[in-house]
Amino acid sequence: MSILAPELLIRLDDLSDPRIAAFLEEHMQDMRAASPPESVHALDLAALRKPGISFWSAWFLDESGVETLVGTAALKRLDDSHAELKSMRTAAALRGRGLARAMLAHVLSQARLQGFSRLSLETGTQDFFAPARGLYQREGFLPCAPFGSYVEDPYSFFMSIEL
Repeated sequence: MSILAPELLIRLDDLSDPRIAAFLEEHMQDMRAASPPESVHALDLAALRKPGISFWSAWFLDESGVETLVGTAALKRLDDSHAELKSMRTAAALRGRGLARAMLAHVLSQARLQGFSRLSLETGTQDFFAPARGLYQREGFLPCAPFGSYVEDPYSFFMSIEL
């Protein structure tokens, strides 16, 4: 069942809304619970605000006009042709309904518009990350070697797609 409707708004975000801070803190808690500390590569708010990173938030707009934060994703520039997908997260209650696919499609489109020819990501090897790995594989990402500053890690799974 798809949850996507005209009421889904994906926008470039400046991370100033306190709801985003809380949403990303939940993301960090999940990452710390699923991976050993040295294998947590999620970016905090300060890191997401650095130059070279574009951040998007996804919101559902209800009938009364109230916005609810339901997803996030970021694009980190690695070099002129290569970027990394970061902070991909959907609200736990909405997982498996197409929101992550919509967010990923948006980021892929934005990466192309920004002139990147390759997009890579790091995710976990644990069962917790299996749905994410499946999504990325279905959307055309292939396993790859560590990239950027990453090194081999039994808790990290690297994927990349040519744009």
